[in-house]
Amino acid sequence: MSVANVEGGSLPGVQARALRDCAVFRIRAGESNKFALVADPVADRTGFINVIEIFDVGGRTPPNTHQYAVEGFFVLHGEGVAIAGDQRIPLRKGGSLLVRPGQEHVVENTGTTRLYCLTTMVPNEAFAELIRAGVPDRLDDEDLAVLEG
Repeated sequence: MSVANVEGGSLPGVQARALRDCAVFRIRAGESNKFALVADPVADRTGFINVIEIFDVGGRTPPNTHQYAVEGFFVLHGEGVAIAGDQRIPLRKGGSLLVRPGQEHVVENTGTTRLYCLTTMVPNEAFAELIRAGVPDRLDDEDLAVLEG
């Protein structure tokens, strides 16, 4: 991985990556969500993971709980709902959600377009390894239009 500043030179301790250079995976073939690895603890040696999580229309996460990790979602585009316990929390562009360890949750795309979230988990809690063990994918023209504007 090259380390670069704006002029293209080296800058110790700083890493830059274009969206088009992010590794992209689905956890399993046919899954409704894909992940573009922005900060990848496997490749980048960080203690956290940061991904752009892309939910197809109707897509959702399985119910999941993290033992140690705090997970944050920031909605970049689209709309959905988070379900945690008996709460249904609307998700819209510009909104965020913070899920603490031990809280079972589901995030679902309820909109008519893809839902894009910047998702961060601290610590990684093997999320990157789960994603990387999946099926390689790519960002398509629709993804690039939304994310690159």
